[in-house]
Amino acid sequence: MDDVSVIKVNSGKEMDDFIHVVDDVYRDYPQYVPDFEKDVRGVFDRRTNPGMEFSDIQPFVAYRHDVPVGRIVGIINRKANKKWQQRNVRFSMIEFMDDQAVSAALIEAVSEWGKAQGMTSIHGPLGVTDFDKEGMLIEDFNLTGSMTAIYNPSYYPRHMEALGFAKEVDWQQIRIRIPETVPAKYARVAQYARDTIGLRVMKYSAKELREGVGEKIFTLFNQSYAPIFGFSELSREQMDYFLDKYLTVIDGQILPVIENEQHEVVGCAVTICSLVQALQKSHGRMWPFGWFYLLRSLKFRHEDCVEMLLIAVRPDYQGLGVNALFFDDLIPIYNKYGIKWAETGPQLEDNVRELSQWKPLHPEFVKRRRCWTKALG
Repeated sequence: MDDVSVIKVNSGKEMDDFIHVVDDVYRDYPQYVPDFEKDVRGVFDRRTNPGMEFSDIQPFVAYRHDVPVGRIVGIINRKANKKWQQRNVRFSMIEFMDDQAVSAALIEAVSEWGKAQGMTSIHGPLGVTDFDKEGMLIEDFNLTGSMTAIYNPSYYPRHMEALGFAKEVDWQQIRIRIPETVPAKYARVAQYARDTIGLRVMKYSAKELREGVGEKIFTLFNQSYAPIFGFSELSREQMDYFLDKYLTVIDGQILPVIENEQHEVVGCAVTICSLVQALQKSHGRMWPFGWFYLLRSLKFRHEDCVEMLLIAVRPDYQGLGVNALFFDDLIPIYNKYGIKWAETGPQLEDNVRELSQWKPLHPEFVKRRRCWTKALG
């Protein structure tokens, strides 16, 4: 296709090209936040990615005259397809120069790979799980990206439309200025939840999270996110994988766990002090100085933003003040840490209950992103 060739990644050299093509794509984009190379490589290693037990994952690289110009990953999540009674091939980690021949060749490679395995539609960007990066940015390209969400150039959506893709779902992120005091509504509802319902906020160490509490939290995620678009239940091995991945960057003081009088976990808010500046300075490499920037942001000089990655409430406790307990607990700590503002992870635009909880904090809705879909001919 217009002297563009796309090959399956089968060698170390091809994987290096897969990883480093982003260096050229994002050379002139200061908003871009790189992933650590180690994490990218780990996606394709059965020893580190338990999602490969129920998913087929195939990375591809596009070349023009032996120069890498794009990449994409095809994913067939058999567990999700069974749950949602679909035959979808997902695309993920798509990156390309502003060249329609390149984007078309990448999508064609995943489409043909999916069709060979009986898939009837393609959609994405989606990862193996709902906790992977998902959704192509379609607005606010001037805003700096985040550690856990996709940033992409403004020409990407134009390419998807030209390739015949349509909207499947959109997500939005929410940015808030951290108030100096807890809004009265949150304080009042939080007090009710403590006194009348018997809920309490707990904080746990990394050791306690690893030795049992973490499993309870991920079980809560499975319960809370079961009806959400594209979600497939996490296995015990995946729970351990995400614990290993995030425990090194989690501060237990800003990870409130809500328990009832029976010591059951009924709510959890996973928040992390931003590592955007550290990741940008490291260029995605731990060595030689990436570890220093990361350690400095984690331990000695917090960035002024916090990423609110996940908020989960057990279905039978939704609407009973759990979210108010999160804010009542976190706002004073954020102020103590010098945090000026917070940004959520992507939230589905039709999740009215989730979006409405932010109203007392005067939210700004930003970074709309999209899952695209297309039937395979």
